[in-house]
Amino acid sequence: MSNVYNVAVVVGSLRKASINRKVALALAELAPANLKLKIVEIGDLPLYNEDIDGDSPPAAYSTFRQQVGSSDAVLFVTPEYNRSVPAPLKNAIDVGSRPYGKSVWGGKPGAVISASPGAIGGFGANQHLRQSFVFLDVPCMQQPEAYLGGAGSAFDEAGKLSESVKPFLQNFINAYGKFVEQHKK
Repeated sequence: MSNVYNVAVVVGSLRKASINRKVALALAELAPANLKLKIVEIGDLPLYNEDIDGDSPPAAYSTFRQQVGSSDAVLFVTPEYNRSVPAPLKNAIDVGSRPYGKSVWGGKPGAVISASPGAIGGFGANQHLRQSFVFLDVPCMQQPEAYLGGAGSAFDEAGKLSESVKPFLQNFINAYGKFVEQHKK
């Protein structure tokens, strides 16, 4: 593994202290040498509206598209809201996929990890993202699937990752490093 791949990390939760943001930051620390993870913020993206996405799209659209477009791969870290992805995450997917024919997602090796205080670890959001990957032309790492249930106890009060969760995240990010190496176009 001699190449270093830039990975755009899209976190579905907007809260600065969210569990999913903590998971994303932990994955960045655990990442193998061939991955450089960077969170691409989605909180300032206006709701996608084709009427404002003309010759002069909002600056937030352009910045987001440039950051994702210049990356080699994409990693989604998300909670589950109402058995699906949070609205800001769906909006980011839409912004990045437009204008039609100019999607920034296509061909980028992707993966998704969902984390939730609940028992099923964001299964619904995880699966909905995988459905979107098909249309977006994002080759998705199939295994290991990553659902972090009971995620409220994954970090201590200081934000330090639990030693019991670390091997799970390490296995996931190592597998993703190999997946990116194998599937990067």
